[in-house]
Amino acid sequence: MASSAEGDEGTVVALAGVLQSGFQELSLNKLATSLGASEQALRLIISIFLGYPFALFYRHYLFYKESYLIHLYHTFTGLSIAYFNFGNQLYHSLLCIVLQFLILRLMGRTITAVLTTFCFQMAYLLAGYYYTATGNYDIKWTMPHCVLTLKLIGLAVDYFDGGKDQNSLSSEQQKYAIRGVPSLLEVAGFSYFYGAFLVGPQFSMNHYMKLVQGELTDIPGKIPNSTIPALKRLSLGLFYLVGYTLLSPHITEDYLLTEDYDNHPFWFRCMYMLIWGKFVLYKYVTCWLVTEGVCILTGLGFNGFEEKGKAKWDACANMKVWLFETNPRFTGTIASFNINTNAWVARYFFKRLKFLGNKELSQGLSLLFLALWHGLHSGYLVCFQMEFLIVIVERQAARLIQQSPTLSNLAAITALQPFYYLVQQTIHWLFMGYSMTAFCLFTWDKWLKVYKSIYFLGHVFFLSLLFILPYVHKAMVPRKEKLKKME
Repeated sequence: MASSAEGDEGTVVALAGVLQSGFQELSLNKLATSLGASEQALRLIISIFLGYPFALFYRHYLFYKESYLIHLYHTFTGLSIAYFNFGNQLYHSLLCIVLQFLILRLMGRTITAVLTTFCFQMAYLLAGYYYTATGNYDIKWTMPHCVLTLKLIGLAVDYFDGGKDQNSLSSEQQKYAIRGVPSLLEVAGFSYFYGAFLVGPQFSMNHYMKLVQGELTDIPGKIPNSTIPALKRLSLGLFYLVGYTLLSPHITEDYLLTEDYDNHPFWFRCMYMLIWGKFVLYKYVTCWLVTEGVCILTGLGFNGFEEKGKAKWDACANMKVWLFETNPRFTGTIASFNINTNAWVARYFFKRLKFLGNKELSQGLSLLFLALWHGLHSGYLVCFQMEFLIVIVERQAARLIQQSPTLSNLAAITALQPFYYLVQQTIHWLFMGYSMTAFCLFTWDKWLKVYKSIYFLGHVFFLSLLFILPYVHKAMVPRKEKLKKME
């Protein structure tokens, strides 16, 4: 009787466990469905917001504690977030972190270590893209792994720079060069830091170690006075989150592929692409603003003081929201969007190609790297190819207006400034949407269908300007000899 009762009790406990697990899954599924999102997207959002209680615990109980406790805390919380989102697939990040540590220890501060790191980490990421890719945007382990890949490559480069003569390094390289030898626990804490593990931002090992050592505070000896700045970024992130949640069912990239879209007039197709192109970026804006708030709350966002003595909290800023919303130029969007990733590419890739002696070639290779880093879909290549083309043409146009007396005088007319701004913004966001179409639709059959429906407007417009503007420049910009005579 006793064994029978024990068996029944064990069965009940097992059944209760299964039902509880199933209920949790059902609850998340149901909640995600009611919000019009996938369960994975909901898990991502929950994980990002979990950074705030993690940061509060760190501020109040660990800020000036022993370094190993802080590294353990960051590693444990980061691994928990990874498990909550991706289950056992967290082994991908663990494997790459451990192997990266071994590369640094076994190969030392050598160019071989840097090249091995770059090849291995990028190959692992691209293999992950290859084996997990679908025709849709899926949240899977490769999403945080692309963030981790940049972190570990940057770590190897900074470690290599740390072995060089300081006088041979630029001031920027001196700032990031790692003089000590990182332990496995330090590398793990740096990699799994909960405020940046899933979606960034990027930061250096030296900056992370300053956080661990209690240096990133505006009040020496006390926890940082960063609650208000953190809440401001959180509030702004919530504003974008609410807006995106309410409007996302009505403004989708899927509509670009429908017959209804094709049947509308050409002007409507362009205007929808313009509005969608701006709106689709808001999901990234939301994530980066919320995670920036977490980084500020911990102190990682501390960036010294302004001239007037006011603390700056923008060290982990991935967005300049006002510039993003108001600047009418493509270069303005690049400067205000995904700032830390762009800074990483400039620091560890673009500037390291200086030996090529060609700025445009270095820029083109940097954008190619960015495209591959995002994934193997053809849409990424098309998007960054368009960015390269647009930036070149925009610089040509700006130089033409600046150097042509007629155009510069025309551009200076105050009464026409609102009209110029409206035209610039229309062109800016129309062709930003054009570029993002390939980025978000991924595969050639999808983005090609949409581009056909608007007659490859972006390519025609900017390729035409690329060849026409040099002749316009010759015609409208007086030669130096003529300018001297005029003077």
